[in-house]
Amino acid sequence: NCHCDLGRDDEALALRREVYAGMVAVYGVSHERTILNGCNLGISLNNLALWDEALPLLRQLLPAARQLLGADNDVTLDIKLNLAHVLYNVPESSRDDLLEAETIMQGVVQRRRQVFGPAHPRTLLAERALSRARAKLARA
Repeated sequence: NCHCDLGRDDEALALRREVYAGMVAVYGVSHERTILNGCNLGISLNNLALWDEALPLLRQLLPAARQLLGADNDVTLDIKLNLAHVLYNVPESSRDDLLEAETIMQGVVQRRRQVFGPAHPRTLLAERALSRARAKLARA
């Protein structure tokens, strides 16, 4: 996270790829540490507009996160939000992609409000993302 905070996304990506690969090798895909590190890798891929890699990774992680961590877990909600970001950030996003992103984000906002409260910073972040997705959908 420090590398991302400093704008060193390329370095963060290399480290996150290495850590995620190690977690998969040691623990397998359906392990809490692997899921967390996969989520971090997905964030880096999204930050660097590597959506072709991010989308399948996040789609693979989401069912494992739901099953292992639960639907209300912070990491599961982050994976969902990141998946939605990928869906609406891809320049050639279809209207169906934008609708899926909006649906996912709406669910994340609702869960964050219920679990963390309406004033929680992560809830507010998800609400802003939902507003941006809706604006893009309106322009589509």
